Amino acid sequence: MTESASAWLVIGLLGQALFSMRFLVQWVASERRGRSVLPVTFWYLSIAGSLVLLAYAVHRRDIVFTLGQAGGVLIYARNLQLIRAARRAPDAAS
Repeated sequence: MTESASAWLVIGLLGQALFSMRFLVQWVASERRGRSVLPVTFWYLSIAGSLVLLAYAVHRRDIVFTLGQAGGVLIYARNLQLIRAARRAPDAAS
């Protein structure tokens, strides 16, 4: 395996690890609260993992993988926008 291929393999594995960590974070947060919750960290890990996996997918020239990760980034970013908006106007959420 070339040095470049090894680096891209590490990038792909890092992206997958970040993406997978979000489930661990969600599980721990839910267990602590005794109900299902999605902490903000879940969305940040989703974006980080998706961006790294998107770079890997583009490098691999895999259109299916690329489109899937690109779409996810938009959804995760929108969730963070909604969370920020709700925090700025806490009375509006009531």
